[in-house]
Amino acid sequence: MKAILTVTANPAVDLYVTVDRLVPRQKLRCRMPRRDPGGGGVNVARAVRNLGGEAVAVYHSGGVMGEALGRMLTEEGVEHYPVPISGEVRESLVVLEAGSGREYRLVLPGPEVREEEWRRCLDLLAAWAPVPDYLVGSGSLPPGAPEDFWARVSRVARTGGARMVVDSSGAGLAAALEEGVYLAKPNRTELEAVTGSRLEDEEALREASRDLVEKGACRVLALSLGSEGALLTWEGGHRRVRVPEVEIRSDVGAGDSFVAGMVLALSRGKDVEEAFCFGVAAGTAALATPGTELCRRDDAEALFRQLCG
Repeated sequence: MKAILTVTANPAVDLYVTVDRLVPRQKLRCRMPRRDPGGGGVNVARAVRNLGGEAVAVYHSGGVMGEALGRMLTEEGVEHYPVPISGEVRESLVVLEAGSGREYRLVLPGPEVREEEWRRCLDLLAAWAPVPDYLVGSGSLPPGAPEDFWARVSRVARTGGARMVVDSSGAGLAAALEEGVYLAKPNRTELEAVTGSRLEDEEALREASRDLVEKGACRVLALSLGSEGALLTWEGGHRRVRVPEVEIRSDVGAGDSFVAGMVLALSRGKDVEEAFCFGVAAGTAALATPGTELCRRDDAEALFRQLCG
């Protein structure tokens, strides 16, 4: 299997709690607290391991929360390399209101990252040996990081001969696509932001995706459409997959599981269509797990057989 390296510029420790009902100005007693390592690339590496593969997680780390994040990754058996920063790794909160079944996700911006700190991360990636086959840049950018951080990571990947995968949003995603990547995984809202257009039907989505591939912004575009499934676009054309119905327990980490499944399948030599199907299966499997738990291997493999068997 080919090597996978993930990069997280803005990791987190995810806290998941349950309350009976959210009521303003009252003390709410929380139950069943659960803490997990979080942040895009960290979750991708964790999901790859859940699916039976191996990935190394590189991430900015500082403070007590950074130490806790590292301990949890070690306990899960995920190989990881923290890049020291002076700020405190953020904590994110997900609250399940048991009475309604609604989830509320409260996301902090993260610590300020100094120039010498984010440059240290880029230097580590540039010096990584042996060069990974897939370099996954995923998640938000923290305050202080340049908008073109993922574009810089893509440049490092291309120089070393790695395939760059990006799953981000806003200016960070736009800059990465301007630089050029192997695989991009936006959702509909993120694609609309990149193109500056309202994409109201499937034909518009196909045209926008095809345009990015033809311009060289990415070689492969996996567009996540939530409950409507996903759309794959590459030089060979399009592939539309509609997800099977599952009991949705939480959508936390579904996108990261999608990326993990697709990149893992590619690293195992699967063609892009089969890898896309496995990504959809892994993302769907994550919906069936509670809280901040990611996809489970047995669920993902069963869904894959159902989708593309």
